[in-house]
Amino acid sequence: MRRMIPSLQSLICFESAAKHQSYTHAAQELHLTQSAVSRQIQQLEVFLDLSLFNRTRYGVELTHSGEQYYKNIKSHLLGIEQHTLDIMSHKGLGGTLKLGVVPTFATCWLLPKLHHFNAMHPEITIHIETSTKPFLFNEAIFDAAIYAGTQQQVEHWPGVDTHYLMDEDLIAVCSPKLIVKHFPQMNVDNVDLLELSTEQLLQLPLLQQTTRPEIWTEWFKTNHIFHPKPHKGHRHELFSMLAVASKQAIGMALIPQILIESELRNKELVIVSRNKLLGSRAYYLVHENHDSSPLIKKFIDWIQNELIKHPSYSLDQNMSAKF
Repeated sequence: MRRMIPSLQSLICFESAAKHQSYTHAAQELHLTQSAVSRQIQQLEVFLDLSLFNRTRYGVELTHSGEQYYKNIKSHLLGIEQHTLDIMSHKGLGGTLKLGVVPTFATCWLLPKLHHFNAMHPEITIHIETSTKPFLFNEAIFDAAIYAGTQQQVEHWPGVDTHYLMDEDLIAVCSPKLIVKHFPQMNVDNVDLLELSTEQLLQLPLLQQTTRPEIWTEWFKTNHIFHPKPHKGHRHELFSMLAVASKQAIGMALIPQILIESELRNKELVIVSRNKLLGSRAYYLVHENHDSSPLIKKFIDWIQNELIKHPSYSLDQNMSAKF
């Protein structure tokens, strides 16, 4: 059965002409003659049985069908080019692993450690894009995903194998500058954990997470503290945004400890309570259940070993100061 796919050369000429809205510029980009570009696009229009461009006295402009077709094919042409470059660069060895990762986990945990994986497996190239929602692997461009969600959400993700990575336990943190501002008598030098009293915690401004508006209410309730305004404060969508705002001494935030290890180690943030909010969410590595790719297996083994070697340090082991 003949596939209904036009020639690649025709698609390349059309994509370039659509991008530039000009046959002349497309010819220059592709190192072809203008007549060759025009001929390829005419062949494509015959194949599709519709017009892709309106010819005007000033040049060409896309028809409505042309605009829709251009939007649909340009990402696929880019994908073909990327896959071609990947396989050429690997010379048949290793390969490319495309990951969809929740944004803060990617920037705060995965990327700072990924050079260890690169050193172990130089033959594997990692492409990372942000992804926050479940998707069907047979309809997506990812080989695997690192997803933050509940066990129920993962169980209802069709056609996947899941590998538990870690819980998303939240800790209350703020900048030492915020502590000094509100409590000038406190010494915060070289202190990892401050056991603030209930009265002191209630004096600190809160930073809210847009997608989880009840997060402070839950934390205060868990710790048997009544806060008169647990929803008040600046709102930010991502944990990485909350971390930056916290470092600027804007307020106190609830953030997974494993995502702010660097800030805690560098004393940019300090933990203000030993009490965690044990979240219902966790981080999982997810991939298609029929995919036994050795690339995925190597990545799973590496990330699980990293979590064993570099666990988030325990609050019980930290130096603490009570006030």
